[in-house]
Amino acid sequence: MTVRSSALSNAPENALMGAAAIPAAADTVESLPSDPESITLPRSDSPRWPDFFIVGAQNSATTSLFAYLQKHPRIFMPAMKEPHYFSQLTPIGEMRYPSTHVSNTRGYLKLFAKAPADRLSGEASSSYLWDTETPSRLHAANRDAKIIIILRDPIARAYSQYLKDFREGWQELPFHETLRRDFATEPKGYGLTRLYVELGLYHQQVRRYLETFGPEQVKIILFKRLTSGAGLNRAVLEDVAEFLRIDPAQLPPAVNAQIENGFAVPRWNWARKAAGSRVVRCLGRVLFPPRLGSTYTIKRFIYEPFLTRRATPPQIDPEAKEWLKSIFEPDLTALEGLLHQRLPELRASW
Repeated sequence: MTVRSSALSNAPENALMGAAAIPAAADTVESLPSDPESITLPRSDSPRWPDFFIVGAQNSATTSLFAYLQKHPRIFMPAMKEPHYFSQLTPIGEMRYPSTHVSNTRGYLKLFAKAPADRLSGEASSSYLWDTETPSRLHAANRDAKIIIILRDPIARAYSQYLKDFREGWQELPFHETLRRDFATEPKGYGLTRLYVELGLYHQQVRRYLETFGPEQVKIILFKRLTSGAGLNRAVLEDVAEFLRIDPAQLPPAVNAQIENGFAVPRWNWARKAAGSRVVRCLGRVLFPPRLGSTYTIKRFIYEPFLTRRATPPQIDPEAKEWLKSIFEPDLTALEGLLHQRLPELRASW
């Protein structure tokens, strides 16, 4: 599918795609496509499927937007970020521990059980952008859902992911060596490998959502514009509000709005070891189940404010940058062709 240039011509500078009005809640679907079979239909008296989804990209301010929209009086978002329900993660080995997920319908819909009928409900799971099956599953659950995609310079995104993994005790090797090892690992998958490179190959990821939902239901935001200035960019947030058909006047203050997951280092080495400990992670899931936000709550309210401190990130390895440029340049060129728009913000670190 090719997006017509007219779909972008009247869009404000802070957004790449507009949207139609938010429709009424979708009818109960008859089935969800594709395996696994654990995706089943809710009963008619169950909470409805979400009205919108923040699908990625990972390490591109999805947490910041999630936390910000939680404060709007017309929006309900569960305490748990990243349920990953529609991507049906099957992590293996140590990959079971960095994040949590919800794999059954009852547990997923329970996250939205307290959503008031007069509010829009939404969730954020960064695996949804990369996973090839998720767009069709989301469409089967709610064909009228709105999709929000945040795109970041893919080199900066990969490096941010690596620094976060290193901070939390999941990586020990230098960046370039880590990249090449992960890129060569098979099989690939969210919860199987780290996907430092693959998560930044946006062209096909974006295309799948445009083809499945149409450009009117997909909002593409650039990370560099969303996070410009002190806090989040008000103009971008107002555009998101219009996309979701909620009152921009009721948006919380954007100035000094917290930018989540900014670069930080552990205050003590034991804090880094604890963050990467399987025992500590398992204990955290017991103390903070999904209804209390699970890993997201622990990181935001305990680990990051008390056990880490803000710092200036180290410079990226030039050799790693050149290697990544050779991979990402053709993909970004294809993405620009798809959207009929130059995207220099996605090469900002080059």
